[in-house]
Amino acid sequence: MREPDPEHWLYRYTPREWLRASMGELEQARRAYAAHNGRAGLAGCRRAAGVSLNGWLASLDPPPEAYGRSYMDHLAALAVDEGAPEAVRAAAVLLRQTPLPGGEIVALRTATTDARALDAAETIMAHAYAGVVRAEP
Repeated sequence: MREPDPEHWLYRYTPREWLRASMGELEQARRAYAAHNGRAGLAGCRRAAGVSLNGWLASLDPPPEAYGRSYMDHLAALAVDEGAPEAVRAAAVLLRQTPLPGGEIVALRTATTDARALDAAETIMAHAYAGVVRAEP
């Protein structure tokens, strides 16, 4: 595992620090949904998943280039990564394809759709956590 490098976007935190940060993002998403702010809730779910994937990527040497740099790049790559379990790929697809409320498309939100986004983020976070643990000495 690499030493933290504050100048590098991926290595500024250790893999475990990225995972802890993702838990904070998920908590913000939960609070946003509880406040009926679907836009912030979905964005928070995407960030939570992407930040956890940063942790997994930081644990790899080298990280796969296909995963890019942004959390949406990470989700796009994960959605088609044949090495990832089907449930994890499906979670990435759900987070990518769910439209943000307030755009040109009117998305009807329910507690069930909010829960699906939270579940998808948690599924990806668990996958990233398992990857980090596997990479540790």
